[in-house]
Amino acid sequence: MKYSLDKPVHTSIGKDKYQCTIEWRNGKFIADEPVSSGGMDLGPDPYTLLMSSVASCALATLRMYIDRKNWDIPVIIVNANLYQETVDGKLTTVIDRDVIFEDSVPNEQKIRLQEIVSHCPISRILENDIKLRNFVFKTGETKTIKYGNEDITVLWKPEFCQHSTRCWKQLPQVFKPSVKKWIDPEGATPERIHEQVLRCPSGALEIQKM
Repeated sequence: MKYSLDKPVHTSIGKDKYQCTIEWRNGKFIADEPVSSGGMDLGPDPYTLLMSSVASCALATLRMYIDRKNWDIPVIIVNANLYQETVDGKLTTVIDRDVIFEDSVPNEQKIRLQEIVSHCPISRILENDIKLRNFVFKTGETKTIKYGNEDITVLWKPEFCQHSTRCWKQLPQVFKPSVKKWIDPEGATPERIHEQVLRCPSGALEIQKM
């Protein structure tokens, strides 16, 4: 398992409706709901953020291809929107992406670019299987099993485990679910084990304080 982002997108909300602070690798911005939904419209709403991903990924993909081909296309415009419809009880979301070039661009190039844009990374994500997983970090007293050596002790709280699989997919030398004593503190340095434990989203793993 290797996440696409080195650091997850970090978001938070206080009591101001419905302003969300979104932190990414190079700064932060505000997302909000429109006034019609009870917000103050101080930033893009979730639908706009989703469409921004669809459009910006398309633009970047097209620019890369155009530059490799040395085609003279100085400006590309993409408009993105979506609608939903229910047919036979099944909800379908349709995303429309309108790609606009200057009139001087030959139709042959436009047709080729229409094919290219469908292969942008965000398109591949949306058009293939998606699993949305939610984890909640738990705290408190519960059954705890210790795995340790003289350098580090890992605490495992099985009742808290939500099976994110991050531990054993990202550090299989230490976390081995196929064996009974599944945490091997000799499998990596204490620093690397500590780093991995901090990635547990459920609270099932913890480092015992020395």
